[in-house]
Amino acid sequence: MTTTRTDGHVPAQALLRADLTTRAAYVSDASIYRRVPAAVAEPRSVEEIRDLLALARERGWPVVSRGGGTSVAGNAIGDGLVIDTSRYFNRIISIDPDAGTAVIEPGVVCDQLRDAAGEFGLTYGPDPSTHSRCTVGGMVANNACGSHSVAWGTSAENLIAVTVMLADGREVELTAGATSDDALTATLAGIRNDHRAMLRTELGQFPRQVSGYGLHYLLEEKGFDTAKAFAGTEGTCGVITRMTVKLVRKPAHTALAVLSFDDAFDAATAAPALRVRDVSTIEGMGGDLLDALRMRPGQETAGQELPEGGGWLYCEVGGRTLEEAEARALELRAIVDSAGKVTVRNAVVVTEPGEVRALWRIREASAGIVTRLPDGGEAWPGWEDSAVPPEHLGDYLRDLYGLLAELDLRGIPFGHFGEGCVHIRISFDFATDAGVEVYRTFIERAARLVHRYGGSVSGEHGDGRARSELLSTIYSPEALQSFREFKRAFDPEGVFNPGVLVDPEPIDRGIRPGPGARQFELKPVHAFTHDGGSVAGALNRCVGVGACRSDVGAMCPSFVATGDEVHSTRGRMRSLAEMLRGDFLKDGWKSKETLEALDLCLSCKACATECPVNVDMATYKSEFLHHHYGEGLRSFVGRNRRPMAHATMGWLPVLARLMNLVPGIPALANASMRIKPLQKTVMRLGGVETQREMITFADKPLTSWFKARAKTSGRQAGDDGTGRPSVVLWPDSWTNFMSDGPGKAAVEVLEAMGYRVLIPMGDVCCGMTWHSTGQLDALKREVARTLGVMEPLLEAGYPVIGLEPSCTVMLQDEITELLPGDPRAKALSERTVTLGRFVADHLEAGGDWPFRPLEVEGRAAEAVCQVHCHQKSMLGYDPELKVLEKLGVDVDMVGGGCCGLAGNFGFEPGHLEVSRTLGERELFPKIRAAADGTIVLADGFSCRTQIAEGTDAEGITLAEVLRAALPPAS
Repeated sequence: MTTTRTDGHVPAQALLRADLTTRAAYVSDASIYRRVPAAVAEPRSVEEIRDLLALARERGWPVVSRGGGTSVAGNAIGDGLVIDTSRYFNRIISIDPDAGTAVIEPGVVCDQLRDAAGEFGLTYGPDPSTHSRCTVGGMVANNACGSHSVAWGTSAENLIAVTVMLADGREVELTAGATSDDALTATLAGIRNDHRAMLRTELGQFPRQVSGYGLHYLLEEKGFDTAKAFAGTEGTCGVITRMTVKLVRKPAHTALAVLSFDDAFDAATAAPALRVRDVSTIEGMGGDLLDALRMRPGQETAGQELPEGGGWLYCEVGGRTLEEAEARALELRAIVDSAGKVTVRNAVVVTEPGEVRALWRIREASAGIVTRLPDGGEAWPGWEDSAVPPEHLGDYLRDLYGLLAELDLRGIPFGHFGEGCVHIRISFDFATDAGVEVYRTFIERAARLVHRYGGSVSGEHGDGRARSELLSTIYSPEALQSFREFKRAFDPEGVFNPGVLVDPEPIDRGIRPGPGARQFELKPVHAFTHDGGSVAGALNRCVGVGACRSDVGAMCPSFVATGDEVHSTRGRMRSLAEMLRGDFLKDGWKSKETLEALDLCLSCKACATECPVNVDMATYKSEFLHHHYGEGLRSFVGRNRRPMAHATMGWLPVLARLMNLVPGIPALANASMRIKPLQKTVMRLGGVETQREMITFADKPLTSWFKARAKTSGRQAGDDGTGRPSVVLWPDSWTNFMSDGPGKAAVEVLEAMGYRVLIPMGDVCCGMTWHSTGQLDALKREVARTLGVMEPLLEAGYPVIGLEPSCTVMLQDEITELLPGDPRAKALSERTVTLGRFVADHLEAGGDWPFRPLEVEGRAAEAVCQVHCHQKSMLGYDPELKVLEKLGVDVDMVGGGCCGLAGNFGFEPGHLEVSRTLGERELFPKIRAAADGTIVLADGFSCRTQIAEGTDAEGITLAEVLRAALPPAS
């Protein structure tokens, strides 16, 4: 039991998370390296950090500080105690707009600080591509820079003061001119005095030289700035507890110029000429990056906004007015051309915020995009962010490509070309000893190459485990000695992040995807067609860029609710990978720890599109549950039995089908469940969360209503003689058995549009409930049976219209992965569309439009719209928005992603708090704040159920909105 003092302080022992589930989530950061920590702790205060350091000393553990875990060089991992400040130690203490400073704790996320500063017209200058989730403490530790460093510099240059806790629990403040500890100040002055000439000639020679320690800041001409010298120490000298950082004034207006060149080499050669007034970014990327992006699902046409070329520079230009910024941006092409080194092929200047954001999104997703090459091959960090003086970048890049070709390696370049820094992910083969040897050969030769150009093996991410060994290649013995003296001044016992910078570990030690990473070779049920049929190939997608830790967009709901790394997509991927490795999660598919990590995954599928490498955790979770529990009745008995909710929720379509064999049973069941004690007893026996409300059933299925209607009207039988085109309405289990209103509305709408509506004559089901509960054998049987029912309709070539988004995604996406050789599955996938897509296509084709503008109480209708998470991630909602715009509906979109119910997830015990927390994130507040008469639009049955329980509103579907817009029957 955790005990606390009366002041709320938690003892260090109680802060430790030493369970295998947590440790598995922290084995890596965004690098290729793996270290299993002894324990993880998430302190809330300086006092708790002090106690943790004392406990670590007592147990002989080394200590690593960690923020967002987006370090690419293996800086934020270790085999001792990992202190994660991102979850709780993350306050913005104060902002002084007059002084242009902020005082913060290290766990503050970069965008969190930028947003807070933005209220005063200020911003925090450093902005790496991970700015939505990296912490400022981590940025300072690695001396991160970002795209605006041309104007605003590195994290070191934006650091005014830093307070650091040493291994003995003392806090020292570092500033320009001194430290708060006289002895430490004297020691640092001595290091400067002993190495003054070397510091002036080897360090600080160009903007992105961040390898090693920044000891040049100790020079007199730099103001003996001990704070800036501490930046870039990568957690090797102490734990940051507080920082004062500089804020900068944002330009009043900006324009984005994108210049294209024949290739990335020409872009790199052109970049130095653009280091002129008002230009705050000079970002580059190569054409292969677009090819890699376009292989992603739904991204086939990405990058159309870019001017034609094989390499690009992104140049943001500021001005006092928009016209001034745009005029300055238009001058950049001529500046490059007049330099006479290369020619600009094309150029565009963009000022509209949405267009600017779309262009930047391509560049900022690069770190994830390029982990998969255009042919689908894997690419890895390692030689991640080398830098040279900008005037040498073009030549250096050509030589680097020559080295790649010589060793039969490939990569895609991008980076901060204006400052000579280039990022590249490379097709290293880490699965074999020979491949690892090629990796070492390349890295050693690349280090010699970058040294020849007067460069640095790291330009912003730090040296970490990836490059610390290479410091002896680019620096003199005297420089290395000064680094050792500096670390010893802060950390004489070598407690903090050993193996990094000083006394470095070998670059090929403990590579995560290296030989021995797969003890278990497991045959999946899903085809995994995008990963060569391999579970391990799918898990290698995640390199840890951490987009799942951002609260922007829809990914990852459970991390947003908990702030726990275990419950991020990345944490789950690490657990699955450790399960395959089998050295400390030893039970393979039976791993209880991996089951725990997957438990709060809502299977919302946001990661399938929002993750830069398209991790599809919903599919991986389904596959895991299938193997973990097994199939059939035996899976519900014994020690490793399935939750009872897998029976009641997973087999709900069959249960509903059976209930309707006897007329009147659904109505009787509804009446019985209105007796609360009986309802709660039934829910408890069914393994369902008793604080939920029991779902109700339609009096009779939609299909029965449709058959009866067709019998009396003749609509269904044969050709009605009008020549109307036929469409198939998919009777998903929710619409068919629980909420038939949307189905009836869809029939009326489609007929009003001039179509003959058909509904399958036998029971059909997409199998979604079996998929979400991991009962894949039953799912395949159900889908195969359904395809038999659908065969005549598929042969006729009719479009199939889905109303329930999750079922539509199953038909479009999942069934071809489960039955990859069945041509009927392929045909059904290709012919299935949402109602919104079908209506939008009908409108675009000039079809009949029987609808009136929709009004409520004499004014244009307004709607709060909750897009189902599967639709948002896999189908898109643009067609629906076009239809709603045509109807005159003013739509306020809920931007928080999944509603929180997520099918069976919200009904399973233990998930209620997360489910309701997600509802309260944005959905419930938007509905409560909406004006009277506002439509609450939600196509998902789960979304409407969550809305009904969390608010006083009742959600309706697009089909019902369209029906309301039909003129009254004459």
